[in-house]
Amino acid sequence: MSSAPIAPSPPSVIKDRRLGFLIWQSISTASVYLFSSLLLLSLPLLRRRHFSLSDFLLSFLALQSFLLLLSSSFLLLLSPSPVPAASLPELFTTLLKSALKCAIGGFSGPDFTGDSVSRAWRSLKSIFFLVVCVVAGIFSVFAACWDSDEGAYALGLRGAVFGLVYGAHYLFRKRWILKFPIIQRPLFYSFKKGFYSSFPRALKMSVQGFVYSFMLLLFLPDEYQIKGTIGRRLISQIRVLLGIFTVSFCWEISHHLLQVVHTRRCIFAPPQGSAAVETNPSETLLEVLEQSPPKSLLQHLAYLDLCIVSENNTEPWRRAAFFEESGETYRRVIRACLRPLENFTSKLVEGLEGRYGECSDLFLEQMSLPMDSHAYSKLNAAFDDYELCAWSSRSLAALTVWSRREDRYGVAQLSSCNTAAVSTLLTALLAVEACLGKKTGGPSTSQFLSPTSMKWATVSTGKKDHRVTAVTVKKQCELHNKAYAMADVLRASIYQIVSAFWVDMQASAKSMVLDKNWISEAKPLFGARPVLVQKLLDFLDYRAV
Repeated sequence: MSSAPIAPSPPSVIKDRRLGFLIWQSISTASVYLFSSLLLLSLPLLRRRHFSLSDFLLSFLALQSFLLLLSSSFLLLLSPSPVPAASLPELFTTLLKSALKCAIGGFSGPDFTGDSVSRAWRSLKSIFFLVVCVVAGIFSVFAACWDSDEGAYALGLRGAVFGLVYGAHYLFRKRWILKFPIIQRPLFYSFKKGFYSSFPRALKMSVQGFVYSFMLLLFLPDEYQIKGTIGRRLISQIRVLLGIFTVSFCWEISHHLLQVVHTRRCIFAPPQGSAAVETNPSETLLEVLEQSPPKSLLQHLAYLDLCIVSENNTEPWRRAAFFEESGETYRRVIRACLRPLENFTSKLVEGLEGRYGECSDLFLEQMSLPMDSHAYSKLNAAFDDYELCAWSSRSLAALTVWSRREDRYGVAQLSSCNTAAVSTLLTALLAVEACLGKKTGGPSTSQFLSPTSMKWATVSTGKKDHRVTAVTVKKQCELHNKAYAMADVLRASIYQIVSAFWVDMQASAKSMVLDKNWISEAKPLFGARPVLVQKLLDFLDYRAV
């Protein structure tokens, strides 16, 4: 049998998706523009008086060209997770330091760090995106309304205002962040589902741009105002509104296609029937998991593929390949799943230390200092990789459960992967509950708690022997919503493992060896081993909520 290529190279995956997005974007926006043009021709009042095929083709090509420019700026901003950007003073300071260092020579120094450079680069990308939106708005609105009674200056001003409004809304709402769907559906269905939601959003943005630009036109000199009767002015304004809506709808469709194409599952595996399936079918996936840049789109696609393979029976041959005889593949997969959860827990611990003071007090005190903006931002930034942590948690739970039936060589238990998975999940859950303000030690962990009856932490001054009773955690803030969602995923994963190994864990608990069999001997990143054992006992009694 001739050997086939293992899988497309990782860089080609991103390139192919970007190329596919640009092609589908051109087809869909061209269809929208042609349909809107036919609609205007069918309406007697709004029908073009002097229709010229050459002018129509010129406007069509101009609109497509600047839509392609805008789509390229979409790709420039695209990111699967939030990326911090520098403020204007920080950006100015970084650029000034960069210029001075270029003039003096050398880029080393404590003030010129990689974080400041990345934040400044992100701000420059945002500014460039705003400029592109303004330029694309000018020429796109002019191309869509080329036959209206308004002059070129007025149309250009209106397009600039619309582009500025759209760009500011896009950045403020952080719409450049990819949102992976919970359920992977066919491409056409995903596009159709978002097509209808793009219509009201485009209408809202076009109305805002139309109103703001109309108010601005009132302050222009008389030579830029529309001459003629009230009916003529009204028809001209309707044409402009329809033109702006057409441009806005094309932009919204482009944004939706960007989300759909880039959040599709990518299968990092050789085709079935090839020689690579018989030798090492998991190597491509493992290479991407281990070598892809942090927070990159390629890394997210790899973890999504691993989660789907671990949970479902669509490709059982790929999951069976994890449990090969040497156990090295399974250990590499588990290490890849543990890495995001450990980084997430470490970031939470850093934020909690800044919020509460002594880390050792987190389990002995009812804790919650009033959060300042810096502590809140650090805790909130820890949840930026929520999707990666959720996929890793679900993959850990699924693989641990499947190992009970599919691990013929016992590599999961002999390599201590099961204890590492349970310990990491419990540690992450304790850190998230501490972020929520829930007490993590003592008999309170065995009480039945719900979202409405959760015991919230009290204020601590940071001293070891001082307690104050005052609730300061806001239940409806953004941080609480993220933490509660993450805690839900972690609890579901732990319950999945406990349900599969309930008999073994109960026997270990009765023999007083639960900590030896299911809790790692290494010091946890958060809490202590007795706390992890107590938490695991709560799960065994189905009282951990």
